[in-house]
Amino acid sequence: MGVEQRESGLVNVRDQVKDEVGETLAVNKFPEVVTNILSYEEEHDRLHLEQKVERAFYQAGKALEELHNRKLYRSTHRTFEEYCKDRFGFERRHPYRLIEAAGVVDNLIKMCPNGTQNELEAETFILPTNERQVRSLVPLVAEEQFSCWQKAVDIAGGKAPSGRIVKDIVERIRERISIPIPYNVGEVCVIIVKDNPELKGKSDHWCIIGRIASFSLEVKMWDKEYMVKPENLKSLDFLEDDCLAMSKLCSRLRRLNEIKDLDEVALCLLNSLGKRTKPYLTSVQEKVLAVIEQEYGIE
Repeated sequence: MGVEQRESGLVNVRDQVKDEVGETLAVNKFPEVVTNILSYEEEHDRLHLEQKVERAFYQAGKALEELHNRKLYRSTHRTFEEYCKDRFGFERRHPYRLIEAAGVVDNLIKMCPNGTQNELEAETFILPTNERQVRSLVPLVAEEQFSCWQKAVDIAGGKAPSGRIVKDIVERIRERISIPIPYNVGEVCVIIVKDNPELKGKSDHWCIIGRIASFSLEVKMWDKEYMVKPENLKSLDFLEDDCLAMSKLCSRLRRLNEIKDLDEVALCLLNSLGKRTKPYLTSVQEKVLAVIEQEYGIE
């Protein structure tokens, strides 16, 4: 092949390529460009959606609060606890924890630096992302909740802190300022387990306050003593005579519990009476307890 033929062939190839490129550009005048940069609208949408995910527990708490306050469960269930168990699979305490957590978030939003009343607009303020993060803040007043949360965020490096970080801060503050404990020695209360592993299985059992420390309490139950925090208790508001009656009953149950190889029926009775939150026994309960005491030689 001569030089002129080769040059002519190259010209034809170039012309063909130009034609193909021209057709492509004619169809796609502006080829699609893939970029990792989000537009202002996309950034706004992303933030809005992220906050929806983060605030899911808050929305759940607010919804549960309205269901509870308006008794919207009454057409199908006798109690709010039964409704939450059947409808959502929540254990007895969980819906109340979500309601309490939503209340804490409301307080934090109100005290937010930019003064917003809308949690979705609090873009410059770190808010909780789950219920456990604020569980320790529930017993505190709004100002203390805000102060503890801010310190926890600082410790976490400007991110939402873990529940453990928040709890440690609250406990240090309790030790330093000795937050008054609103209970008295001899008062009868119901156990609220919360996050105290030592109280597992003792939910709704009654106890008697035996000793009050600076930020914790020792309580007596039918089986032994426990160290608890104020948030683990709810007073039954008994009169003095009723508290004395419950104290005597506690002593009777504890004497039985000290017996080795106690009969299974007797143990069931102890556990049952340990959850009874009335300051007296029925005639049947009194007779059964007396028979068991007599059987084991307890006067």
